[in-house]
Amino acid sequence: MFWSLPAAAAEKVEVADPYIELHTGPGRSYPVFYVAGRHEWVEIRLRHTDWFLVRTENGKEGWVPRKQIEATLTQIGTRTTFRDILVEDYLRRRFEFGAAWGHFQSEPMLKIWTAYNFTDVLALEATAGQVAGTFSGTTLWHVNLLAEPFSDWRLSPFVGIGLGRLINIPNATLVGAIPTNSRMADATIGLRYHLGDRFLARLDYTQYLAYIADNRTDQYRAVTIGLGFFF
Repeated sequence: MFWSLPAAAAEKVEVADPYIELHTGPGRSYPVFYVAGRHEWVEIRLRHTDWFLVRTENGKEGWVPRKQIEATLTQIGTRTTFRDILVEDYLRRRFEFGAAWGHFQSEPMLKIWTAYNFTDVLALEATAGQVAGTFSGTTLWHVNLLAEPFSDWRLSPFVGIGLGRLINIPNATLVGAIPTNSRMADATIGLRYHLGDRFLARLDYTQYLAYIADNRTDQYRAVTIGLGFFF
């Protein structure tokens, strides 16, 4: 995958080591055809994994490994740095899908989620869950707005609030039990961990508030851990 660098990153950098080697392609197997010496300025044009296409002041274009590029200096005299390509993929994600297992109160719970990340720190997420209780079965769904303020951390916390519905169906053996179909609000805190490639692990703690009747609300809590993938 080739990446055009953003305008802020496509700047000239100064060679600080004795030299950097320009290869004819993005890999060690490609031969070196030009050497740029110390104090020469080169412009970074393109990125392919951990190789960078650069152009020298005299018009030579070639590929330089990340290790050598990070030994150059920016125009204000600081070292040049780039995020790992896997982290870049993670930060650029837009769609996310996953499944998790845990407990709703003391009952086993399975849930799935899908999310759309419309900025680096904000996402809209839809979740559906099923609780297999001893005396009843519960189905729930909700839509949340999530905020992940430190999204560039590999282990990053997030918070969310949302609305949805909770449907509880008592077992047929329970005489007089009444099914409920209630509006619900929820608040979530959790942690995401970027495992690598396009996979992540996630731990959630969610507090639910179900509006059973005009004068009655019930509170529930759930803890789940799951795996997701993104693209």
